[in-house]
Amino acid sequence: MKVKKIPMRMCLGCSEMKPKRELIRVVKSAEGEISLDLTGKKNGRGAYICENIECLKAARKARRLEKSFACRIDDEVYDSMERELSGDE
Repeated sequence: MKVKKIPMRMCLGCSEMKPKRELIRVVKSAEGEISLDLTGKKNGRGAYICENIECLKAARKARRLEKSFACRIDDEVYDSMERELSGDE
Protein backbone atom coordinates (compact mmCIF):
# COMPACT_ATOMS: atom_id res chain seq x y z
CA MET A 1 0.00 0.00 0.00
CA LYS A 2 1.27 3.43 -0.96
CA VAL A 3 1.80 6.02 1.80
CA LYS A 4 0.25 9.37 0.94
CA LYS A 5 2.69 12.28 1.05
CA ILE A 6 1.72 15.15 3.36
CA PRO A 7 2.45 18.56 1.77
CA MET A 8 4.61 20.73 4.02
CA ARG A 9 4.78 24.53 4.02
CA MET A 10 6.88 27.04 5.94
CA CYS A 11 5.26 29.53 8.29
CA LEU A 12 6.46 33.06 7.53
CA GLY A 13 6.24 34.00 11.22
CA CYS A 14 8.13 31.25 13.04
CA SER A 15 9.88 29.71 9.97
CA GLU A 16 8.83 26.18 10.95
CA MET A 17 7.87 23.57 8.39
CA LYS A 18 4.36 22.29 9.16
CA PRO A 19 1.68 20.30 7.33
CA LYS A 20 -0.26 22.53 4.93
CA ARG A 21 -3.57 21.75 6.68
CA GLU A 22 -2.34 23.26 9.98
CA LEU A 23 -1.49 26.63 8.41
CA ILE A 24 -3.58 29.54 7.16
CA ARG A 25 -3.02 30.78 3.62
CA VAL A 26 -2.56 34.48 2.93
CA VAL A 27 -3.36 35.21 -0.70
CA LYS A 28 -2.63 38.05 -3.11
CA SER A 29 -5.22 38.16 -5.88
CA ALA A 30 -4.61 39.24 -9.46
CA GLU A 31 -6.05 42.67 -8.56
CA GLY A 32 -3.43 43.06 -5.81
CA GLU A 33 -5.83 42.53 -2.89
CA ILE A 34 -4.29 40.70 0.08
CA SER A 35 -6.51 38.66 2.42
CA LEU A 36 -6.67 35.53 4.55
CA ASP A 37 -7.83 32.42 2.74
CA LEU A 38 -9.31 30.13 5.37
CA THR A 39 -10.52 27.62 2.76
CA GLY A 40 -7.23 27.41 0.85
CA LYS A 41 -9.09 27.60 -2.48
CA LYS A 42 -8.84 31.26 -3.55
CA ASN A 43 -6.98 32.13 -6.74
CA GLY A 44 -3.70 33.97 -6.47
CA ARG A 45 -0.23 33.82 -4.99
CA GLY A 46 -0.17 32.23 -1.55
CA ALA A 47 1.98 32.36 1.56
CA TYR A 48 1.39 30.55 4.84
CA ILE A 49 1.31 31.49 8.53
CA CYS A 50 0.39 29.61 11.71
CA GLU A 51 -3.03 30.07 13.25
CA ASN A 52 -1.73 32.24 16.11
CA ILE A 53 -1.45 36.01 16.09
CA GLU A 54 2.18 35.96 17.25
CA CYS A 55 3.31 34.46 13.93
CA LEU A 56 1.41 37.13 12.00
CA LYS A 57 3.01 39.84 14.14
CA ALA A 58 6.49 38.34 13.59
CA ALA A 59 5.89 38.18 9.81
CA ARG A 60 4.64 41.79 9.90
CA LYS A 61 7.65 43.03 11.84
CA ALA A 62 10.15 41.34 9.51
CA ARG A 63 8.09 42.31 6.42
CA ARG A 64 8.09 38.69 5.23
CA LEU A 65 4.66 38.94 3.58
CA GLU A 66 5.79 42.01 1.64
CA LYS A 67 8.91 40.15 0.47
CA SER A 68 6.88 37.10 -0.49
CA PHE A 69 4.34 39.11 -2.52
CA ALA A 70 6.85 41.74 -3.76
CA CYS A 71 4.57 44.65 -2.87
CA ARG A 72 3.87 47.13 -0.07
CA ILE A 73 1.15 46.07 2.38
CA ASP A 74 -0.81 48.75 4.24
CA ASP A 75 -1.27 48.67 8.02
CA GLU A 76 -5.06 48.40 7.58
CA VAL A 77 -4.61 45.06 5.78
CA TYR A 78 -2.47 43.71 8.63
CA ASP A 79 -4.97 44.99 11.20
CA SER A 80 -7.89 43.33 9.45
CA MET A 81 -5.97 40.04 9.23
CA GLU A 82 -5.22 40.24 12.97
CA ARG A 83 -8.90 40.83 13.75
CA GLU A 84 -9.89 37.92 11.52
CA LEU A 85 -7.37 35.60 13.18
CA SER A 86 -8.48 36.55 16.68
CA GLY A 87 -12.12 36.01 15.73
CA ASP A 88 -13.28 39.59 16.33
CA GLU A 89 -14.63 39.99 12.80
